[in-house]
Amino acid sequence: MGEWTQFSPGDKAPNDGTYIEDGVNSFHMGINNPKKVQLRKGDRFPDTTNHERKWKKMGH
Repeated sequence: MGEWTQFSPGDKAPNDGTYIEDGVNSFHMGINNPKKVQLRKGDRFPDTTNHERKWKKMGH
């Protein structure tokens, strides 16, 4: 199982990678066209589309 860590806007990325917006209710209701960002370790996460969303690292 991978880590299920979510990040807030302004947090620093723990690793290089692509991160995708994840909604609080995305398990039940998927997000259409979620925002994706490519970050390097130490970069800060940008704002999400709305305040209920977080960032998570994209899976494999």
